[in-house]
Amino acid sequence: MARTTFNGPVASQNGFIGGHQVSAGNAVNATATATAAQVATGYITSTSAAATTITLPTGTALGAEIGATKGTVLDLYIDNTAGANPVTIAVNTNAVLSTAAVDTAASFGDLTVAAGATGLARYTIMFSSATAYAFTRTA
Repeated sequence: MARTTFNGPVASQNGFIGGHQVSAGNAVNATATATAAQVATGYITSTSAAATTITLPTGTALGAEIGATKGTVLDLYIDNTAGANPVTIAVNTNAVLSTAAVDTAASFGDLTVAAGATGLARYTIMFSSATAYAFTRTA
């Protein structure tokens, strides 16, 4: 197996790329739209004392940030373990809930991340083109 060194955000279309860049720049502690750069890291934290809604970036902005093409997949982890209230995730322009998310809203479509010890969620972002994606909760 060959060894490859990557520099910057890495998106895998047909393999597994592990690791996420956790930094203070990835914190969304009040209702806001997350930047494409924040989402591209794959890891966002929230420590808000108030209920917070994090709106995802547009499909165009996120697609440009990661160089997406049809079939690009990105996992996004939301960490609200230090938060005092729930975080709600909202989709933006050129972003839709996947069919699984719509059909089974209580699981794949759950857009609320609890606060405290259970406040972790994983979402999968799947691009249908360079500028549009579907969004599903996967853990």
